[in-house]
Amino acid sequence: MTIRVLVVDDDALTCGALRSILGSADDVEVVASVEDGDEVMEAVHRHRPDVILMDVRMRRQDGISATAALQSLTDPPRVIVLTTYEHDNAVMRALEAGATSFLLKSAGPQEIIGAVRAVAAGDSVLSPGPARQVIEQLLSDPARERRVAAEGLVATLTPREVDVVRAVGHGMTNAEAARSLFMGEATVKSHLSSAQLKLGVQSRTQVAVLAERAGLL
Repeated sequence: MTIRVLVVDDDALTCGALRSILGSADDVEVVASVEDGDEVMEAVHRHRPDVILMDVRMRRQDGISATAALQSLTDPPRVIVLTTYEHDNAVMRALEAGATSFLLKSAGPQEIIGAVRAVAAGDSVLSPGPARQVIEQLLSDPARERRVAAEGLVATLTPREVDVVRAVGHGMTNAEAARSLFMGEATVKSHLSSAQLKLGVQSRTQVAVLAERAGLL
């Protein structure tokens, strides 16, 4: 199956480079590119992408608010947010808005293609720099209310759903979680979908954030 990708970036050179990189993969097709966040919703309705590569900073509407707007859709495309900076304070805001993954624009071609494939398959990808920042922010977050809220949400899960959430929090794919928990991959997907519904989140990264806050990891 071909993975349909929408590129969102106000830099023509970046758009061209991403088109060239993704065009080298037999299973990936760039169906469109747009220059600003306020063009994303129309492009999604017109081209039905599976994955969006979204720049953070654009002139009229930034990638964070554009990502948040997509969450109103019944089945929103999965968003990989792109940034130039390793230490970007937009990382957590983008993930909380619904982005599933975060990549540096300096990532190599194979890393970008691999991220698109992983995200299309339901996994999440974080470049090492942003990943460290996310972890540091989670560990330094003193807000007791967030911890209590996360613990309350996790308390609504069944034991097997907790096992799957913990596995996702440790970065396992569905296949890896299935092997670790001695259950079928379809069962893992079912438990994860149920857990996401109860937790009120839509991405694996958001599941991992809640798992960390609730002390499951």
